[in-house]
Amino acid sequence: MGKRIWVERNKDGSWDAFSDDGAHIKFGKDKGQFTPGDLMKVALAGCAALSSQFAVESACGEGKGAKVVVDGTYDQYHDAYINFTEQITVDAVDAGLSPEDVEKLKERIRRHVDKACTVKHTYEQDTPCRMDITVRA
Repeated sequence: MGKRIWVERNKDGSWDAFSDDGAHIKFGKDKGQFTPGDLMKVALAGCAALSSQFAVESACGEGKGAKVVVDGTYDQYHDAYINFTEQITVDAVDAGLSPEDVEKLKERIRRHVDKACTVKHTYEQDTPCRMDITVRA
């Protein structure tokens, strides 16, 4: 089992998400808030960023990281995202990489993300979601 996550509604209509280890994020549907669909994209981008971090730091130096932009195609009829596109950008200007080094880094990043990104692995397969409902009356 993974980390336990729960959400609670606020009086202003926004929501807070919490985890057992103290993580917290506010979300909702108002301006300036991430929607649940946005959080799916954040999860995918964050997973790619963390998965690629070792490869990027090895080539570009400690503290360097990739910028990952995720977009998705939303199907209103099915109320679902039907695909996601990730754009990973690494600023390696100061690393002095040769064109061959650049190609090697791109391949290393792809391999690291393909191997270690749990979110990508989950989105690429049918993932059943069981729901239990308890009403206290």
